[in-house]
Formats: sequence, structure tokens, C-alpha cells
Amino acid sequence: MARAARRQGGSQLRKGHSKGARSAQLEQLNLNAAGIDVGADAHWVAVPPDRDERPVQCFGAFTADLYALAEWLRQCQIETVVMESTGVYWIALFEVLEERGFDVKLVEAHYARPVPGRKTDVKAGQWLQELHPSGLLHAAFRPDAQVCVLRSSLRQRGVLVASASRAVQHMQQALEQMNLTLTEVVSDMTGKTGMEILRAILAGERDPQRLALYRARRCKHDQATIAKALEGHCRAEHLFALQQALEQYEFLQQQLQACETQIEACLLTFVTHVEVDSPPPAPARTRRSRQRHAPGFEVQVYLDAMTGVDLTQIDGIDALTALKVISEIGRDMTRWPTGKHFASWLGLCPGNKLSGGKRYRMRSKPTANRAATALRLAAQGLVHSHSALGAYYRRMRTRLGAPKAITATAHKLARLVYSMLRYGTAYVDAGQQAYEQKYRDRVLTNLQRRAKAFGYQLVHVEDRDGGVASTL
Repeated sequence: MARAARRQGGSQLRKGHSKGARSAQLEQLNLNAAGIDVGADAHWVAVPPDRDERPVQCFGAFTADLYALAEWLRQCQIETVVMESTGVYWIALFEVLEERGFDVKLVEAHYARPVPGRKTDVKAGQWLQELHPSGLLHAAFRPDAQVCVLRSSLRQRGVLVASASRAVQHMQQALEQMNLTLTEVVSDMTGKTGMEILRAILAGERDPQRLALYRARRCKHDQATIAKALEGHCRAEHLFALQQALEQYEFLQQQLQACETQIEACLLTFVTHVEVDSPPPAPARTRRSRQRHAPGFEVQVYLDAMTGVDLTQIDGIDALTALKVISEIGRDMTRWPTGKHFASWLGLCPGNKLSGGKRYRMRSKPTANRAATALRLAAQGLVHSHSALGAYYRRMRTRLGAPKAITATAHKLARLVYSMLRYGTAYVDAGQQAYEQKYRDRVLTNLQRRAKAFGYQLVHVEDRDGGVASTL
């Protein structure tokens, strides 16, 4: 009898629990919402069941099909649409729907992952449509249209620079196969001396002494050394490969100049539409040398007009790096509540997976964020910097190793960039000595606190050299 009573009470408890669970459904925030499973050749669109006899339909990927998809959504009285960021196939559909006045939200695929074992194109679209009305999907970051144009041009410039670097490697390979060790006597093969020697070799000149006459006055090695390095065994197939690589490099340089002209035209649109007060005069500092792959125009002038602050005052960040960061994140920093949120979005924060009171996966999440990559490269360039950030990087590298030190320093750079863009603050480098003194004071404070906890007291003792030491 007791067992039956317990069984009956348990069944009533389960019934009450399920009834309460049904009554505590999520509030519907976006009633006129649709979900789209994006594909390369077809898009599966799901709308609420009461909007059409066929709430899930498939549309092709041609432009006419995208227009038909937008018209069907309008007939179903849809106002907001959510889709996954699948490769580049979502871009055309996103732009078409945005032009038609829909509120389009792009979400990352792992945030909208369906229940395991139920992954089909139809169910994926339905799953997105079920999550979006309840506000469970957060839109991925996407800057405004003006910044997107600049971002696309800068990314294209990066592709051209990488292609030109591969062409230079092909030229080096062809020279090494002919035992022409030009790279050993010329620091930059694409400089004046190297390019003139390459063109002369392809024009038919084989005398090393005549080739060495193309040496520039600032070249480190003398003509005799260059002539010795240009004694090789030229073969027709290697000369053909060298000619192909040189022509490819020169063509890419022309494309790069055209791309930089396009970038400058994009920056002019920011200058004419942005009104900023004249920034305060920046403190004098050592002028950085021109980068090898720096743009042919003055980037700093456009950056000052766009942001109103000088990001290049931060050690490790030059004008090109600052331009890359701005093109990826835009100018509106209010999208992130604090600098910590901004650094977390960049993937420069430790992991926060907690289970059972223990912390797992403390490493930062893997990300392909180009702004984070630019900041990591800037942090890596601080290895020899006599600044507070340089001292911080070297201290972290000693404790944690180079990879974690780069991430930690990039995190600090990200928060500085956020503060300058959000609040218009100026960055002033305290210097390496000030940082080391601050770190020493912090260590001594901790030692005093620990000594006091054990009943001891630190006493300053002058050593023989006149310095000050601490002892118990």
C-alpha cells in the first residue's frame, strides 16, 4: 500500500511538473520571423505554420530565385529573418533581403546547432525559425555598409600582397636552381639593384661583372662580391620560370596600386561625412620607419579624420595596423559594453568553462578575426620595444611563453584601442622604467603582506653598492 501511494504521488508530481513546464513556455518576441538554411545551390526557408500551406519551401541560388524568395516572405508578412553564416553563400541573399526592408540577422553556425541526429536542410531551417521568435539567437557582428566597402578593399589588398610574396619566392627558387645567389648579397631582391639585375639577366646578359654594375650606392656588398654571387649555370627552363615569376610580380604591383587607389577613394567618403574636432597635439615621439608593404598614400591623415584620435601613439600599432582594425570593427564602439566584452569578442580572453567548481579549457577560443590577428602581430613586434607595453610583453613571455604572452599583450592593446575610440582618451607611454618600478612596488607590497601574515617584517637594508635590499 505504501509503495502504491508513493507511486501515485510520484505520478501526480510528474504530471504537475510537466504541466508547469508547459505553462512556462518562452515568450515569443519575434512573431513574424523566418529561418533560412543557406546552401550553395539552394536555400530552405521556414516560416510560421499559419502563414502558408507549405511553411517550408526551397528556393534556388540564382538572383531571380532570391527575388522570388523575398517576395514570398513579404506575402507571409515576415519582418525579420535569421540565417547561418555558411561560407560566402549568404552574402548575396543577405544583401537582397536587406534591400527589401527585412531585418536580417546573421548567426554563427555553432550557436544555432540543431539537436544531434536531426540535421537535414528542412529541419535546419525549421530549427532556426523556432529559436528566433524567442530571441535565443544573437546576430553576429557586421559593420555598416560604408565600413564593409573599406573592409573588402583592404582584404583584397592583403590577398594581392600575399600573392606578390609568393611570386618573389618563385623568383628566388628559379635563381637558386641556377646557383645565382642574389639573395645573399642583396637585402631586398625587389629593390632597385635586384630588379635591374633580374631584368638584365632576362634580357640576355650573362657576364657577372656587367651585372654587378647595376649595384646601387647604398648596397652593403661591393661589386666584386656581387659579381661572384652572380656566377651560375643558367638553363632555359629556369630562365623561363624566372621570367614568368617576374612578370607575375610586376602585374601584381600594378594591381596593388589600383587597389590602393580604391582604398583611398573609400577613405575620402569617411573624411567628407565625418565631422570631428581638431585632436589635441600628440606628444613628440620617435618617427617609425616606413613599412615594406605600406600603402603609397598617407594613411595617418585619414585615420585622424575618421576617429579623432591617434591610434599610432600606442606602441606596436602603426597606421596600416590601425586601418586594418578600423576596417574590421568600424567606428561605433558602443556595440560592446566594455573593453572586456570587446577583447572577448576578439578571442583574446581566457576560456571560462566551469564545471563542478573547476575551470577547464583556460586557453583562448580559436578565432579567424582579422582584427585580432592584426593586434597579435602588433604585440609580437613589441619584443624589442623600450616601452611599458614592451616590458609587459617580455615579462609575460618569461612567465608564460611566447604564444600566451602575445595573446595577453594583444588583449591589452585591444582594451587601449577600445578606450581611445569609445571615450576619445589619449595614450601616454609611461616608459619601461616606470613599468618596472610599478611592478617592483607591487611585488614588495605582496611580500610585506605575506610576511606580516606569518609574523615577520621586511626591513630595508642598503647593500655595498648603495642600493636598497629587503630582508626579514
